[in-house]
Amino acid sequence: MLKVLASSWPLLAGMMFLMVGNGMQGSLLGIRGTGAGFSTYQISYVMSAYFLGFLLGSRLAPVMIRQVGHVRVFAALASIISAVLVLYPVIEDWMAWSVMRALIGFSFAGVYITAESWLNNTATNETRGQAMSLYMIVQMIGIIASQALLNLPDPSGFVLFILPSVLVSLSFLPILLAATPAPIFDSIKPLPFRRLFRISPLGCMGMLLTGSIFSAMFGMAAVWGAQKGYSVQQITMFVASLYVGGLVFQYPIGWASDRIDRRKLILGVSAFGGFAMVLTFLFEMPFAAYLVSGVILGGMINPLYSLLIAYTNDFLGKEEMPAASAGMIFLNGLGAIGGPVAAGWLMNQLGPEGLFLFLGVLFLALAAYAGWRMTRRATPARGTGFAPVVPSASVTAVDAVVDKRPEKTAA
Repeated sequence: MLKVLASSWPLLAGMMFLMVGNGMQGSLLGIRGTGAGFSTYQISYVMSAYFLGFLLGSRLAPVMIRQVGHVRVFAALASIISAVLVLYPVIEDWMAWSVMRALIGFSFAGVYITAESWLNNTATNETRGQAMSLYMIVQMIGIIASQALLNLPDPSGFVLFILPSVLVSLSFLPILLAATPAPIFDSIKPLPFRRLFRISPLGCMGMLLTGSIFSAMFGMAAVWGAQKGYSVQQITMFVASLYVGGLVFQYPIGWASDRIDRRKLILGVSAFGGFAMVLTFLFEMPFAAYLVSGVILGGMINPLYSLLIAYTNDFLGKEEMPAASAGMIFLNGLGAIGGPVAAGWLMNQLGPEGLFLFLGVLFLALAAYAGWRMTRRATPARGTGFAPVVPSASVTAVDAVVDKRPEKTAA
């Protein structure tokens, strides 16, 4: 691990800055949008636009990279991100913010693909799994750290928008000045969705549902806090709790997934998350209890994403995994687009606690579907082990941590 850190720390440090900047702007827009008088529904469209842009970027960025190269694409998309971040406070209009959020999402998709390709290229087969695991941890730590910076005073109204722009700009330096050669980017063609669904109905449905859960959590958590009347410090603590949960629960659940039927674990994790969210919806709680709910929410949704990929790969040969991962990530992106809008509608109808009802219903729906699928097919032999993957990872990262790991045989 130390050897990997020594060789990859410039890129990992750059990604840390990038995630701090991305985490800041996501929460900040929820807080500022509420303060500017945007309705919950309007803010939900702003948040959904990020995932629409991200989905488009994940499809188009590889084409751009093959045409003009990694460095030019990275520099161009980085410039867009920095420019948009400082434009937010200049144009306080929810439709303009939606367009800018789509641009941010598109650009971050390309940036992730470039960075992950570079990291994958510099690692060896023996260190690739460790390198990508460190990368995932750095992403979560960066978002957690970003919430602390939102508590800085902002008397002019621009500082908290300028700061993430500066951090994002600094994050480009390790890649743009790297001495390592740019990797060769191989195009990955997804499996036809009909065939992918036949291979793993639970994986496909699970990806749609977890995409909606993650995007609603990521996009509307700060909006929920602002509507509840919490301070900026309390809101950022709640958002940070989501990623602390993901960091803490990822590995214990992963350890369990390599030892018991993954469908049982998917059912259990989904049911636990669902009941926790329904209870959070039903009862008014002190703020400390909401932090516990945040840890549970983040701790359940992040491992679920990795579990569904690992479960689907149990039905595949190694040569099919990259194509299947591309299709699964596309389904996750489709689900993510509608998550904030649907959650925003419920919050408009039921108040801010409608967010937890939305999340709970989706968790329980996944648990019910997993239980039904257990009656339709026998437990598959395990292909690869569980690999921690964050829902914002590109196909490059998923391929690196899953396809390159040593195979495991069923017990």
